[in-house]
Amino acid sequence: MDTRVAALMTGAACAVGALVLLVRKGISHKKTNDKIQIARDRRTESLQQAELAVLRYKESRPSIDSARILNLSLSELTKQLKSGSLTPEDVFYSYMEKTLDVHKNLNCCTGVLLESFDQLKTIASNKDGLLYGVPVSIKENIAYKNHDSSCGVVINLDQPAKEDSVLVQVLKRQGAIPFVKTNLPQGLLNYDCGNPIYGQTVNPHNFQKTSGGSSGGEGALVGGGGSVLGLGSDIGGSIRIPAAFCGISGFKPTAGRISSQGVKPIYRGQKSVLSSAGPMAKDVESLALCMQALLCDHMFSLDPTIPPIPFNVQVYESTKPLRIGYLENDGYLQPSPSMVRAIREVKALLEQAGHTVCSWHTHINTLYDLKGSPLDPCLKAQVLPYYLPKWLKKALSFLLKPLVIIMMVYTRLVFRSVSDLWEQHAAVEDYIQEMIAEWRRCNIDVLLCPVIGPAFNHLYCGRVTTALTCTMIYNLLTFPAGVVPVTTVTAEDEQELQHYTGIYQDRWDRLFKQAVSQSEGLPVAVQCVALPWQDELCLRFMKEVEQLVKQSRK
Repeated sequence: MDTRVAALMTGAACAVGALVLLVRKGISHKKTNDKIQIARDRRTESLQQAELAVLRYKESRPSIDSARILNLSLSELTKQLKSGSLTPEDVFYSYMEKTLDVHKNLNCCTGVLLESFDQLKTIASNKDGLLYGVPVSIKENIAYKNHDSSCGVVINLDQPAKEDSVLVQVLKRQGAIPFVKTNLPQGLLNYDCGNPIYGQTVNPHNFQKTSGGSSGGEGALVGGGGSVLGLGSDIGGSIRIPAAFCGISGFKPTAGRISSQGVKPIYRGQKSVLSSAGPMAKDVESLALCMQALLCDHMFSLDPTIPPIPFNVQVYESTKPLRIGYLENDGYLQPSPSMVRAIREVKALLEQAGHTVCSWHTHINTLYDLKGSPLDPCLKAQVLPYYLPKWLKKALSFLLKPLVIIMMVYTRLVFRSVSDLWEQHAAVEDYIQEMIAEWRRCNIDVLLCPVIGPAFNHLYCGRVTTALTCTMIYNLLTFPAGVVPVTTVTAEDEQELQHYTGIYQDRWDRLFKQAVSQSEGLPVAVQCVALPWQDELCLRFMKEVEQLVKQSRK
């Protein structure tokens, strides 16, 4: 009897324990869903309030020519706002209306900053600012007082920023009006743009394609015409990839040139590869104007860790012929046919314009806390290795090395010791110096190289992490880099893609081919790079590429 009673009691205890665990899991699941729903409701309410405000304004100003306003470049817009031929109100409501319209198709916004309507009423006090009256969109991880910077992760909801980021403060001082926050991937861990809170953002040129990421909401909104200027952040291509996918220009400054105070990172304390905030816009002139506005005394005062180096207009406006390094293939990723054609066409244009182009050869993580959050589909294939036992990661690192060299980075970085980390930092420092020495040996001013494209089909970004080599390297090196759209995918490119095999002829090469298929008509960009702290030279090179491409089309 004692044995039977003991067995029954043990079974009952196990059943109760299992029930408690199930109840706890159910409660946790409900709390997660409730937090997500509250965030979604908050976004919906902000969008609805903005829509009502736009309708009221248009009723009071039926003669407003929004189409003409939306057609102006940033430089033209700022001139007309300064001269008084356009009012900040007309510009603000034109862009707000367009943003709401674009968002309905692309799901690119995480919420309207309703405080912007109040800022508009007092904007005259900043009329001397370089961005006076300009509505500016910002990536969701850039702090704006009383708003979340969730990074697409549930545990970060209901933690509103206590103050504006330095970037937002400087934008406001320069007369700009931050008016909307834009979408990003879960935990900033992907170059796609989807998360369980706000959903998937799609490409403005083809809804079956991703906008790229992690600044994908910005890429989609600017590419769709809903914003004349946006701010993103870049730690592996997160500005450049969505800019390339969405057919706009994007610039990653030298790490440390722009303040990162209030820009929420993937994981605080990670120093191996540094993130940079930077502008995204339809043209290079807009990027340069934004950099000029940000690199001001107000930013240097708010964040003394930033070197007080104002924008060098003389370097940016120089017309001196350049000596340009040319890189078509980094040895890891075989570019798609449209990428190859784009870079070869730009090389020819640069040579025709009198620049010297010479061959260049390059030689070549941390997981956000997703606990308590549903996993976004675009991340599942990518994060699986992080959950493997350490012994299996080591085994995979050894076994996969001959197949795909870059994979070793993802399987080994997650279990380094402190001394290993120091060794890695030292290796990075040595690598930077080696690259600078090679740059000087070749006597080049700037570098022309590929950026991945065209835009991927959905759910491929997390499966083709190896494609990041052509952008991530410049984060590691801290070199400034930007992208400029130069062409679109042709039927001939699509035909040639059928014969694509890649460098390693492995699974990742096959996945890349699938990712960029069915892309006729989509934009393709090239990447421009300069040495650290030569941001103005990089932008000058980007402008040269942009102008030569425009002239060739005429």
